[in-house]
Amino acid sequence: MKQPLMITQAHIERYDVSGPRYTSYPTADRFVEAFDASAYVKALEQRNISAWTQPLSVYVHVPFCESLCFYCACNKIVTKRHEQGAQYLNYLKREIDLHLSRFDHPQTVNQCHLGGGTPTFLNDDELSALMQMLKQVFVFEAAGEYSIEIDPRTVDTQRLQHLRDLGFNRLSFGVQDFDADVQQAVHRVQSYKQVASLMQDARNMGFQSMNADLIYGLPKQTPVTFRQTISQIITLRPDRIALYGYAHLPSRFKPQRRILHEDLPNAVDKIQMLSEAIQQLISAGYVYIGMDHFALPEDALAIAKQQGRLHRNFQGYSTMADQDILALGVSAIGKMGSTYSQNAKTIEEYYDYLDQGQLPIVRGLALNRDDLIRRAVIMAIMCHGELSYESIELSYMINFKEYFKTELQQIEEKQKQGLVYLEHDGIKVTDMGWFFVRAIAMVFDRYLQLDANRARFSKIL
Repeated sequence: MKQPLMITQAHIERYDVSGPRYTSYPTADRFVEAFDASAYVKALEQRNISAWTQPLSVYVHVPFCESLCFYCACNKIVTKRHEQGAQYLNYLKREIDLHLSRFDHPQTVNQCHLGGGTPTFLNDDELSALMQMLKQVFVFEAAGEYSIEIDPRTVDTQRLQHLRDLGFNRLSFGVQDFDADVQQAVHRVQSYKQVASLMQDARNMGFQSMNADLIYGLPKQTPVTFRQTISQIITLRPDRIALYGYAHLPSRFKPQRRILHEDLPNAVDKIQMLSEAIQQLISAGYVYIGMDHFALPEDALAIAKQQGRLHRNFQGYSTMADQDILALGVSAIGKMGSTYSQNAKTIEEYYDYLDQGQLPIVRGLALNRDDLIRRAVIMAIMCHGELSYESIELSYMINFKEYFKTELQQIEEKQKQGLVYLEHDGIKVTDMGWFFVRAIAMVFDRYLQLDANRARFSKIL
């Protein structure tokens, strides 16, 4: 894909605004407390009686971290008291058992992901106990995707081998940036040599896929320093690369208040970092999946994009179909049928619900027909960069141009700006439009169009 060289200052000024990442639609800020544990149980029951049930995806949130990364917006508990891990596992077991009591037949799992926080905060015995809990309840497919996020500062070769022995076949390395000044500014110091050694060990152990997370827009970053980080990550050749834009929301995330605003790169520098990183990665043989993901051509994610099977969920782009996600742990977000749900956000509240023998669901959403239509439109744009009117019309029995008359007028403006091709039978995102794909998707977000307060979201650039 040829990359554009025509992004102007006008584009940057127009789109230096806040907007969702669309790992779901409607977005999590639209969840309501009226959707509680009883509503979630109804969704579980509906799964039980459905004639054909897809395998589950299971997400487990482990909130603990030994040290604080200033950029982090995740739900985490910073502590060096590792005994908290054992207590947390006891409560996870209670939550798993409550789910087990609601299923009337064995549930197959083809995807399991441990995130956080830092899942490797748990020691080897605790990780073994967690996986045993899950495998006693769920049937894990032999060819499934089983991944875990790791902080390179918390693992060594022996721990990697233990993860492999437990059945994990995919690793996600938190890298962010290799520049020493940037690492100091965000309070996360780890060497290139350390990451390189672990990745090589993982390859030798037979892990099927490795992902590296990078962030552009961090304090002290410049286009020059980030170009070097991209060059270094290319030498490590991870199968996938997630390249996120830093979301500076200090009013919402207290750790970010330690980052000085004057240390942050401006929008011009951020777009240069993104543009150059895309060019570097594509030149090195990576496929641009979309927005924030890259993959080697032989990786399942790249193959899914080529075949039109790409999906997007709460963990980002995925090869799996639009399947149910059973979420376990504090603050975890799941999807069951046409509903979303979220667990209690504080560990005290999470424990309290389980002490009472209740599922810890505190909010969620049951999607209506309009939500489902708009979700299909937004995910087509975010995942495939193109939208067929006919596919939406046949699926939902609507006249697309009438249903989205107002939105298509806004899309005409996006066409004038060079972000999309507006054709008689659909919409296609241009090469330049991928830089602003969130802005294109936002046109079809009914909630956002009615809401003037968008500051709670991260900046598009």
